[in-house]
Amino acid sequence: MDRKKNVQYTCAVMLISTSIVMVAYQVFTIADVANGLLFYVGQAFLLAGSIFGLDYYIDKVAKR
Repeated sequence: MDRKKNVQYTCAVMLISTSIVMVAYQVFTIADVANGLLFYVGQAFLLAGSIFGLDYYIDKVAKR
């Protein structure tokens, strides 16, 4: 795996893990989730999904 893909995968995994940790922290301490945090979680999953999906598309589908 080249350096660019490694950085992209690390970024995607860190975004997903930080969003899960922040939601868990807020649910267990405050018992509520703020709208801004839900927006962050949605954007984190959108970015991570686009990183993994676009990489799959370029590697598997476009090289046919």
